[in-house]
Amino acid sequence: MQRIASIIAVLFFVLPAVAQTTPSAVGEADKQAIREVIEEQLSAFQRDDAEAAFAQAAPNIQAMFQTPEVFMHMVRGGYQAVYRPRQVEFRDIIDIDGAPTQRVFVIGPDGVPVIALYPMQQQADGTWKIGGCYL
Repeated sequence: MQRIASIIAVLFFVLPAVAQTTPSAVGEADKQAIREVIEEQLSAFQRDDAEAAFAQAAPNIQAMFQTPEVFMHMVRGGYQAVYRPRQVEFRDIIDIDGAPTQRVFVIGPDGVPVIALYPMQQQADGTWKIGGCYL
């Protein structure tokens, strides 16, 4: 199961080298909603609350990992910077290949600064879910 989660993480959580980026036209209310979703997931990681963290993921991400436990295993194994950040700073939202993508500056537990890119997906009910995380 660990190998499958690692392979899925490589396939779906690695940002392509070439992507179209433009400023996002997302409105202020949506920007705030996007930030709240990411903050909730980061907070859930801090609490080791797999279900709450998994709940912030878009349906396609949930389908890939199938359970909160498999999802958290993948995050613990490959995303320490967002699993246990020392510092988090929200930056701008840009569109990458048509998806509103929140840029978040994080300093990981190892002290290394990275930019985490969160492509977001708006659901039919208007809520936002996280469609991936690229470090």
